[in-house]
Amino acid sequence: MGADPTQRKSSTIDIDGLSVYYDMQGEGDPLVLLHGGMATNATWNAQLDGLSHHHHVFAPERQAHGHTPDREGPLTYQAMAQQTVVFIQLLDLAPCDLLGWSDGGMVGLLIAAQHPELVRSLTMVGSGFASSGYVAGAIEAFIALPADDPEMAMFAAMYAQVTPDGAEHFPAVWDKVRKMWGEPFDWSGDLESMAAPVLVIVGDDDFITVTHADELARRVPNGQLAVIPGASHVVPMEKPDLFNRLVLDFLDHPEVETWLPLRRSPVD
Repeated sequence: MGADPTQRKSSTIDIDGLSVYYDMQGEGDPLVLLHGGMATNATWNAQLDGLSHHHHVFAPERQAHGHTPDREGPLTYQAMAQQTVVFIQLLDLAPCDLLGWSDGGMVGLLIAAQHPELVRSLTMVGSGFASSGYVAGAIEAFIALPADDPEMAMFAAMYAQVTPDGAEHFPAVWDKVRKMWGEPFDWSGDLESMAAPVLVIVGDDDFITVTHADELARRVPNGQLAVIPGASHVVPMEKPDLFNRLVLDFLDHPEVETWLPLRRSPVD
């Protein structure tokens, strides 16, 4: 008898000397899940279980997150994107669908823009293309928190549960992440090179404004927008069934076909 495709498996792969951990589940076309900042694959449980009935789901944990260790040097979106590119190439997953949440969505954007041959589609959740898209003051308030603040306890506990670096390394990781989050960024110049269809999902009370999410969906060549009512930055966990249905529908029908197109009407 063959292996049960519904059974979750885990492995590691060496990427530039770093032992990168990943979970995998299901069978079919490859779907790569890219977790948010300060998160682990535990936040993807509802998606690993739900989406793997339709796709072969892969979920790598980036440097200093989850089971993947940290190493010397800062964390940057570009370095995380490059690490993910190598992951896709080493496992021969291209072209694949990318589903990125928060930081993972930004990583997915860079991959889709810089390596379009690797990406069949991109779903971005609570992610933007410029730091100007954050709700005013939200990120500033978050990165001002010390590592031992009560509001950081959930992240610290999630980190301590699986990290190979030990719970005491959490403040060092938080320092790296908040420095990255505090750096202004603007990737608007990359949007036109994103050939793959893009679904932008945002909660109506997210870190990213609905206005910014709408601009992102309009500026990429083949974009769609979904605003989830009554949802925050953790919509995949808050409303997993609705979220999974939206993602699966997009993956099944990435090209838009509507009866009454307006902004998508062909230009004469």
